[in-house]
Amino acid sequence: MKVLLVDDSLVDRMILESFLQDLGHELVIGENGAQAVELYKEHSPDLVIMDEVMPVMKGQDAARKIREIEDNWTPIIFLSACFSAEDIAAGIEAGADDYLAKPIDHKTLSAKMMAMQRIATMRSKLIQITRDYEEANEHLKKLVDIDGLTGIANRRYLDRYLAHEVARCQRSAQSLTVIMCDVDHFKAYNDFYGHLQGDDCLKSVANALGTVSRRTTDLVARYGGEEFAVMMVGVEQEDVRAIAESIRSVVMDLAIPHAKSSIADVVTLSVGVFVDVPKIGTTPSDFLKRADAALYQAKQSGRNRVHFSEDFLPEG
Repeated sequence: MKVLLVDDSLVDRMILESFLQDLGHELVIGENGAQAVELYKEHSPDLVIMDEVMPVMKGQDAARKIREIEDNWTPIIFLSACFSAEDIAAGIEAGADDYLAKPIDHKTLSAKMMAMQRIATMRSKLIQITRDYEEANEHLKKLVDIDGLTGIANRRYLDRYLAHEVARCQRSAQSLTVIMCDVDHFKAYNDFYGHLQGDDCLKSVANALGTVSRRTTDLVARYGGEEFAVMMVGVEQEDVRAIAESIRSVVMDLAIPHAKSSIADVVTLSVGVFVDVPKIGTTPSDFLKRADAALYQAKQSGRNRVHFSEDFLPEG
C-alpha cells in the first residue's frame, strides 16, 4: 500500500517508517497537518497514519480537510498518547477510522496493517467497479440518444436539444436555425434497390450532412425515416442560406444512383429552413412546424431545392 505517514516527532517517524517499509509498504512522509493535506492531494495514498497532536495544523483539523477534498474514502488512523473515550469520539467525528496508542506496539500495528491491506484491496476493487459502471452507464446514455442506423443523434436527443436551445436563445436573444431535409423519392429508391441499399443510402446522407455542419454547437439528427434535421445557433441568415445550399449540393455530389427519381438520376434532398429569435412563449414545436412547412414548399416547388420560411414567430 501507499501510506501517508505524518508525525512531528522525528524519532517516532523514523521508527514507523522503517517498520512499515519492512512490511513492504510505500511511504510518503509529512511533519504536520498542513503537509498531510497537501501530500494527500498530491499522492492519493491508500492509508493515512497521522499523529493527532502536531504543530501548524492538528491531526483532527487535517482529517476534516482530507474528508472534504477526497473523491474516494481513504482510511485514517490517528496516533495518540491520549486515548480516552472522549478523545476517540472526537477523532472519529473529525474523520478518523481507528486509533493507535503511543508508544506504538509493533505487533498491533502489523495486525492493523494486514486489515488495512484487505480494506485497500477491496476499496480498489469497488472503485474499479464504480468506474466501470459509470462508463457503462455513460455508454448507455449515448446509445439512447444515437440513431442505431446512421450513428448520428436521434429524434429523442433532437427534441431535448431543441428545447434547451430555444430557452437559451430566448435568454441571449440569439437566432436559432432549424433545417429540415428529406431524401427525394426515397420510397421509390427503397422499392427498387432494396432496404439494405436504402439503409446504406441513409448512412451516406447522414455522413455528408456531418461534413457541412462542423461547429461543436451544431446538431445533425435523424428526424425519422428519410428525414434529417440540422440545428444551429447564432448564424447570420446569409450564412444559413449558404449552409442550406451546401447541404443540398453535398448530398447530390455523392452521386448515389437513383433510377426511379423524377428529378435527377442521383439521390437528392429537399430542404426547408426556418430562422428566428425565440420569443417569450416560443416552443420547440414552433420551430419544427415552420421548418417542416418550408420543407413541404420545397417539395411542392419541384424538390431538390432549398426553401426559406418567410414566417415569423409571434411575440409572446
